[in-house]
Amino acid sequence: MNGDDEEVVAASADPSPPLEWRFSQVFGERSAGEEVHEVDVISAIEFDNSGDHLATGDRGGRVVLFERTDAKNLHSSGARKDLEETDYPLRHPEFRYKTEFQSHDPEFDYLKSLEIEEKINKIRWCQTANGALFLLSTNDKTIKFWKVQDKKIKKVCDINSDPSRTAGNVNGEVNSSFPPGGISSLRLPVVVTSHESSPVARCRRVYSHAHDYHINSISNNSDGETFISADDLRINLWNLEISNQSFNIVDVKPEKMEDLSEVITSAEFHPTHCNMLAYSSSKGSIRLIDLRQSALCDSHSKLFEEPEAAGPKSFFTEIIASVSDIKFAKDGRYLLSRDYMTLKLWDINMDSGPVATFQVHEHLKPKLCDLYENDSIFDKFECCISGNGLRAATGSYSNLFRVFGVSPGSTETATLEASRNPMRRHHVPVPSSPFKALSRVVSRESHGVDGNSNALDYTTKLLHLAWHPKENSIACAAGNSLYMYYA
Repeated sequence: MNGDDEEVVAASADPSPPLEWRFSQVFGERSAGEEVHEVDVISAIEFDNSGDHLATGDRGGRVVLFERTDAKNLHSSGARKDLEETDYPLRHPEFRYKTEFQSHDPEFDYLKSLEIEEKINKIRWCQTANGALFLLSTNDKTIKFWKVQDKKIKKVCDINSDPSRTAGNVNGEVNSSFPPGGISSLRLPVVVTSHESSPVARCRRVYSHAHDYHINSISNNSDGETFISADDLRINLWNLEISNQSFNIVDVKPEKMEDLSEVITSAEFHPTHCNMLAYSSSKGSIRLIDLRQSALCDSHSKLFEEPEAAGPKSFFTEIIASVSDIKFAKDGRYLLSRDYMTLKLWDINMDSGPVATFQVHEHLKPKLCDLYENDSIFDKFECCISGNGLRAATGSYSNLFRVFGVSPGSTETATLEASRNPMRRHHVPVPSSPFKALSRVVSRESHGVDGNSNALDYTTKLLHLAWHPKENSIACAAGNSLYMYYA
């Protein structure tokens, strides 16, 4: 018995084989040479918890919803494991357009003489209820709570008049729809509900006037009742039912603004513990706070940061250390962070350093000066982690995105392009560094070129992507196009 148990444990510890990524779908694909309008560029992507719905937001303030079409077929044909055992060819996830609505419009703050653009910064799905979908969307200043529900289409029937005859003057004669002699019995029109339905989006609440600076993050709490919103200097806690009041739980604004040394870049609630949340800073640190400690969480319960490297610092050291995005793994044990150069995996039980570091832009180190001149060094790339926690993905330039195996012992790394032909790069097994404090570094030198020796295009960047919560499927934005891949 003991021997069998040991074999099972050893097998589960082995890294899973590398995935073979394939193109699935594309929405909004542009033809060669077609100009992309700024308002059509996608600025946010988010799957819901079931993975059956996908939402995107763009710079024009629109939110577009997609729904999965193969989910019913998948559920009715048996479990995934059963299909694999019978060598049944597994169908890839298929989505279709559901609806879209104008979430935000451009505004002007007359007190501050400030234009507020309509661009959607973040979208977060809320719990479904009574067959309706709920989601939060935000621009720089205002958060909105939306309800999307299928409504039955109503039609008018049972009309006495002949629809082929309309009232009017034809050849000098009055043409009436009433028959000669009048109508013996008057029947009022009857409105009936047809079997057809159409999704309707309604704004239920507006959460405004709570942020002096641009909102960079919103995150739902696992209690289903509250959420947080974060700007450069403050994090506020909201109740979904109350739109005119919020509680400030983090405030990093100094008494004198000249003493400001760092800003908040991202914030995320723990997926299972409603009292815990994490937020990152422009200095490369991540703080874990416990809402049970005090009303204003000035002090953190844990601080995660990379030990300072020996040697001189350059002008760009702090800029490239800024964390642009953080994501909790589904179980809440691990935390993924992205800065300009690397992707890091943290264990929330170990604050001595990251568990693993993956080099994404190592080849750009000699070009930091040029990237600073054209502002590319300030690009904020997002990251995502798979539902099983075995892999992570993040974007890069030339509409490329990279997938890394993050499980212990895995050397999986793949580079794909957001196009119909993802051009899978060859899997290169890179030996990880010896585990020093359980830390490993995965590196791949590319010297400013992609896998096909093409120079990187810094004007096309893949900033936004999302991983399906239950399957190996990734949705990513390349300009105004939404590409989807599966493995």
